[in-house]
Amino acid sequence: MFQIEVNNVFKSFKQVRAVNGISFHIRPGEFVGLLGPNGAGKTTLVEMMEGLKNPDSGEILIQGKNWKKHEAELRKIIGLSLQETRFTEKLKVRETLLLFAGFFNLGEKRVNEVVELTGLESKLTAMVGTLSGGQRQRLALAVALLNKPQILFLDEPTTGLDPHSRLDLWRILKTLKDEGNTTLILTTHYMEEAESLCDYIIIIDEGKILREGNLKELLEGSAHNLDELFIQLTGKTLRDNTGNE
Repeated sequence: MFQIEVNNVFKSFKQVRAVNGISFHIRPGEFVGLLGPNGAGKTTLVEMMEGLKNPDSGEILIQGKNWKKHEAELRKIIGLSLQETRFTEKLKVRETLLLFAGFFNLGEKRVNEVVELTGLESKLTAMVGTLSGGQRQRLALAVALLNKPQILFLDEPTTGLDPHSRLDLWRILKTLKDEGNTTLILTTHYMEEAESLCDYIIIIDEGKILREGNLKELLEGSAHNLDELFIQLTGKTLRDNTGNE
């Protein structure tokens, strides 16, 4: 069984068709990257997969189940971190993690596990409002991992981070990948991020899939890297499109 099935999905906002007949399947344990510039439809697509928006038509199945009939069940198996995950500024990091752990009836043991995984040990007593951008992203990832999600959604988790913070997040995600228990859907503007982390890459623009496959398959032909391939496909560059979608 596939972890996720997206079958001929459409979504429009007024006169804009954000997602235009997209289909793909994701296997258990697979790390999948969704690449595209601002307005490509990545965030809208992910929000439908997360059950935050409904498709106009088409079908999205998570482990063979849909959001309409199985929302409570599906919420237990996913973790997500949005483009701008916000926490209460005047809570400490540990207090924040314990608060969210309480939503899943989890205790300090699981909090300690995600703290170790995300490298937040030295920041447990710090107020959230004092954290750097990279530390906030690690906290957002720690919260997303509390319930040991089978499927993890990360929407541009390293946008705006300095190179050191970005590499820290990559290290955490590679650890998850090595463990093999998590399926990851990652949207990103950074080609090197997709190259480093993802087993399968889907390039999207104007609501459609332009190309998909593993890195070797995508680069067969005239392109030497993903940046070059994307420019060939769209005439655009991702590096100049780093704002919100």
